[in-house]
Amino acid sequence: MNKNLSQLFSYIDGLDTRSSQFLMKALESNNLPGFDYLEFKQSLGALLNMNMDMATAFKSAFATASTMGLTKVKLLDSASHYKNILLKEKGQFDIALKNRIQQRVGAKIEENKRHEARLKQIEDQIKRLQEEIVQVKEKIQSNEMAKSSEGSKLTAQQDNFEKTYQSIQGEIDKDIEQISKYL
Repeated sequence: MNKNLSQLFSYIDGLDTRSSQFLMKALESNNLPGFDYLEFKQSLGALLNMNMDMATAFKSAFATASTMGLTKVKLLDSASHYKNILLKEKGQFDIALKNRIQQRVGAKIEENKRHEARLKQIEDQIKRLQEEIVQVKEKIQSNEMAKSSEGSKLTAQQDNFEKTYQSIQGEIDKDIEQISKYL
């Protein structure tokens, strides 16, 4: 019997080709000697391809296999053997997948943690700058009010000084005139 198992489960819809090929290779490399479940499954497939009904195909495949020494117990035991091979492959796949997830996804998680920390730093820096902007605007506003107030005070001082100066200057001018006139 042909040991190529690539078509053994090809009738099942939605199988991933790569995964199916990998699992079939594992079954092939662990194929038990003699006529067992895998050869039975191939015989069954050939009979089903001839449009034989399921029950007749199973009975015919088993009748042929039993002439080669296959019993129901051996058939079920070998089927369990192949299930265990698949289970072992699944375990190895799960471990490899977990490692890949840790490498690929875990790396992205760590990278995102670094980005989130950097983002927090930037946001904090922006917050400090915004607070500083508010403080500087308050100082500008305070200085504007102080400038206006000081400007008013200085203008008032200038006006007062001018008045006082003019008054004293005028008084001295009057005195000079009086001195010239009376002395």
